[in-house]
Amino acid sequence: MTSFDARFETRRRLLQWLSASPLLASGGFALGAADKPSKLDLLEAEAALIGKPEDAINVFDFEPVFFKNVPPAHVGYMAAGIDAEATLKANREAFSKYYLRPRRLIDVTKPDTSVEIFGVKYPNPIFVCPTGGNKAFHPEGEVAVARAAKAGGHLEMLSTSATTSIEDAIAARGAPVWFQLYASPKWEVAEHHLKRVERAGCPVVAITVDRVAGRNQETFFRLRRNDTRDCKTCHTPGVQGSVKRKPAYDGIDLTGVPNLQSANMTWDFIKRVRDTTKMKIVLKGILTGEDAALAVKYGADGVLVSNHGGRGEDSGRATIDVLAEVVDAVQGRILVLIDGGFRRGTDVAKALAMGANAVGVGRPYLWGLGAFGEPGVAKVLEILRTETRVAMMQCGVRTVKEFTPAFVRRV
Repeated sequence: MTSFDARFETRRRLLQWLSASPLLASGGFALGAADKPSKLDLLEAEAALIGKPEDAINVFDFEPVFFKNVPPAHVGYMAAGIDAEATLKANREAFSKYYLRPRRLIDVTKPDTSVEIFGVKYPNPIFVCPTGGNKAFHPEGEVAVARAAKAGGHLEMLSTSATTSIEDAIAARGAPVWFQLYASPKWEVAEHHLKRVERAGCPVVAITVDRVAGRNQETFFRLRRNDTRDCKTCHTPGVQGSVKRKPAYDGIDLTGVPNLQSANMTWDFIKRVRDTTKMKIVLKGILTGEDAALAVKYGADGVLVSNHGGRGEDSGRATIDVLAEVVDAVQGRILVLIDGGFRRGTDVAKALAMGANAVGVGRPYLWGLGAFGEPGVAKVLEILRTETRVAMMQCGVRTVKEFTPAFVRRV
């Protein structure tokens, strides 16, 4: 059996296991997404996969190629939610509970998709969410993502867990990027991150507030069993070993730090960050109106309605279901962003109509990255931009600011 045949046989068996697994219904797998029926039979035929980014019709076309190219453990890490993956599934399924209300007889020949965020104008309302370890999916990792973001004019956030430094990401983007902060239980670690990224030119820090405990990532753990590589060559046990491929932690002594979660984070931490940096502060992981109101009280400049893509908790509530109460709580006083399950331009349009200032995407651009590198990411973002522009036109909306709650209703 040739190496190709062996690899194909491994994939075939893995697909057979997936076809019998409840994980297939997870929103993290495009195979089970509501937008198209399962294509497991086609996945087993190499010729059925798109051969280049230009062949893609929608963002889901990239995931089967991602699945073919990327090792099973890395696929599982990207696709996994936690526990029963109720939140992961809800993020995607919830969009079907809302419908758009198009208006007619409006000249939409020149739609303006631009938005202004903290005084910076972006040509579209779609931002690149922070995702960790992008080199697990393609050798160029976050640099490829940054270049694609530059080509499309997207706001980009870089993860603390990135496998590319903040300096290199900014250079590749050709403009400042935001930094997503994992604080850890020790203030000095957060302080180190804050000073470094501010010095590098980051204008905004997005503090993740929803990584407070461990997580049972069943999809990841099950697919990892199918990975024949020796993972210890890259993933050294222990906290210090876990960050050896993450440049954000260069020069930080993590001795005595039990983990990189933030179970001890309180509102006093936000005040301390406020007193430490001149960067704008966005709280990533806000899911209630009560916390959104407190974000205003404690001096945050914005909130990101996010459940970590279903990877942080398993409440079963989708971010699009949370958005209205958060918008109502902040009353326009601070920025409101959202991510979680966005795969279509109509998804973006619904969130904009409900009051979001911009919308983030994560897994889709990773599909593009693992499938074709930078050109794959660029095509995913292009498809989303095109669909969003079309959705605006179909609604009779000429500018993003014209979107109001009147354009969307719950079924």
